[in-house]
Amino acid sequence: MNIRNIAVIAHVDHGKTTLVDGLLRQSGTFGDHEQVDERAMDSNALERERGITILSKNTAIRYKDFKFNIIDTPGHADFGGEVERVLKMVDSVLLLVDAQEGVMPQTKFVVKKAIGFGIRPIVVVNKVDKPAAEPDRVINEVFDLLVDMDASEEQLEFPILYASGINGFAKLSLEEEGKDLQPLFETIIKEVPAPSGTEENPIQAQVFTLDYDNYVGKIGITRIFNGQLKKGQTLQLVKADGEKLSGRITKLIGFHGLARMEIEEAGAGDIVAIAGFETIDVGDSLVDPANPMPLDPLHIEEPTLSVMLSVNDSPLAGTEGKHVTSNKLRDRLEKEMNTNIAMKYEEVGDGRFKVSGRGELQITVLAENMRREGFEFAIARPEVIVKEEAGVRMETFEHLVVDVPEEFSGSVIEKLGKRKAEMKAMVPMGSGSTRMEFEIPARGLIGLRNQFLTETKGEGVMNHSFLEYRPYSGSVESRTNGALISMEKGEALSYSIFNLQDRGIMFIHPQTKVYVGMVIGEHARPNDLDVNPIKGKQLTNVRASGADDAIKIVPPREITLENALEWIEDDELVEVTPKNIRIRKKILEPNMRKRAKKD
Repeated sequence: MNIRNIAVIAHVDHGKTTLVDGLLRQSGTFGDHEQVDERAMDSNALERERGITILSKNTAIRYKDFKFNIIDTPGHADFGGEVERVLKMVDSVLLLVDAQEGVMPQTKFVVKKAIGFGIRPIVVVNKVDKPAAEPDRVINEVFDLLVDMDASEEQLEFPILYASGINGFAKLSLEEEGKDLQPLFETIIKEVPAPSGTEENPIQAQVFTLDYDNYVGKIGITRIFNGQLKKGQTLQLVKADGEKLSGRITKLIGFHGLARMEIEEAGAGDIVAIAGFETIDVGDSLVDPANPMPLDPLHIEEPTLSVMLSVNDSPLAGTEGKHVTSNKLRDRLEKEMNTNIAMKYEEVGDGRFKVSGRGELQITVLAENMRREGFEFAIARPEVIVKEEAGVRMETFEHLVVDVPEEFSGSVIEKLGKRKAEMKAMVPMGSGSTRMEFEIPARGLIGLRNQFLTETKGEGVMNHSFLEYRPYSGSVESRTNGALISMEKGEALSYSIFNLQDRGIMFIHPQTKVYVGMVIGEHARPNDLDVNPIKGKQLTNVRASGADDAIKIVPPREITLENALEWIEDDELVEVTPKNIRIRKKILEPNMRKRAKKD
């Protein structure tokens, strides 16, 4: 059987999952009677809602007498660890670039990894049907990028296709009429090298992603480099630290389209899922016990951001969620770490857990999933992980790229300057917008997105990716407004909310349950202010003039998990329950809070 292993890499939203959809549909992998959803590879609810890929997933497509193993990867920097591991398992990549946006920070990030592994990309200029598409400029950008990354002569001779994933066509030149994806299938057969390795050699296989099944336990999704795997076979598992364990394959699972089926055997070059090894982990090798030749362990990127998760202890605790104890939280975090290797957690005290990951998005995705499963907990402000090297404090720096309309560029530069960002480049992008590149401490990015969208009236686009560790750069400006804090417990009334509106922006509706120490709005001034949101109107038996003026209430600011985490300061927490997201002070009692501030 002829096998081709390929990954699809690109920046967020350049159309990876949509293109894989087209390949699945046009390869005849699905029968005519099968109903297939849009973006079929994005399987979990959060991926569908946000329109982003979070976990890399693989699928297998039959075309003529070829089998294509295709891996759809995430484009977001927080999930960069996923991309890096996947690249070691494939022989080529489809590099998708949006015909209008061109090369973006994540494009650079993933291309750098691919070039480092010696992979020659197939460049697909996607979305050529956009009215503002400039395919020629984009091809030049890709070429310049590869030259910057020290690509070899062979890598610079990359094949180019022009495609529209949503309309399901690809073509080799812009003049041709786009009919279907046939040219892309043919290019993959012609340009992607067949997997090296033979079935006669001793077994060598490596795990690059994990899955979990309640019946069979941990499942390792594995690429076979050499030899043949059979169900029931005894193998040696070699861990990254050199530990050796022997075990038996209880289940061998093959992929076909979106389905998985049990198979009896698989040969060199194929990608399969294996069950039967309890301690299997990403990067582990499976080898022949008689002739063990383990592969190099995979490098996994270090977490850069950590956040404290704790048991919810607010006055409303336990009224909305069903999992509220520290044992439940611990079990859920353990389960997450089973399959998500870019995250780590440790218990740091009674009912408090320190969860570390690659970025805010990764942590909020975990929190959002837990919330939907019925968990209740509190989250503190994210902190950047600082490490010591030779006695110097080092922190992470990010490469930030922003596209903004020209008239806002001055205010954006000023805002970023206060956050210790250093500008590296500024390029006009045509159609009145400017692209600016900065190097900024990761701390400066916490809470930036909301301010940035306000400054650019919602028209700016910002993207960032990990750059390197550098010496600590001093303090970064944070939130400039104080909080409005409730000093009473009860239900908020429209009369008191109406009177508080001049003080700042409210976060609550009338009839919202509040408690002492809960943050109900953003103060218009820098200091915190204790207010009473449950005060009703004094009623007397004397008729008052203007008694029944209509109360007009400004709609409150909607609080989502992301903007709450960005907004809070060190003395505040976000209370997360299945029904509500609230912001509160760590110390609820006003007098205790003032005393703590003095100390």
